Amino acid sequence: MIGLLQRVSSASVEISGQRVAEIDQGLLVLVGVERGDTTQKADRLLERLLGYRVFPDADGRMNLSLRETQGGLLLVPQFTLAADTQKGTRPGFSTAATPEEGARLFDYICQQAAMLYTPVGMGQFGADMQVALINDGPVTFWLKV
Repeated sequence: MIGLLQRVSSASVEISGQRVAEIDQGLLVLVGVERGDTTQKADRLLERLLGYRVFPDADGRMNLSLRETQGGLLLVPQFTLAADTQKGTRPGFSTAATPEEGARLFDYICQQAAMLYTPVGMGQFGADMQVALINDGPVTFWLKV
């Protein structure tokens, strides 16, 4: 499972012109699901997201986690993160989970996040979404579990 996390000042998701989720300061995480991913991997990714130290402490060092800063968490499904880009000029998706499995695991990580943390916003699997963000730093990390 892949999480592309971005530290943001704010972020939002719109579907068909309707805002479905938004956060202020926190993390926007694009979530990719690969073949063979499990709920255990989703749990591990969520644990890392909530505890990953990407926010500055009093000395300006990245020593604080989302839990410590109590920022927002916005999860957005991102099928293309699982693309194989090793050769050619067109991505392949043979390493991505099936749409059904991707939707199941994305829904699972969203449910777990909502039970363990607040505030949590989420995009919608399979929807044409417009994602807006103000990347703070910029700070972006790619996590794979």
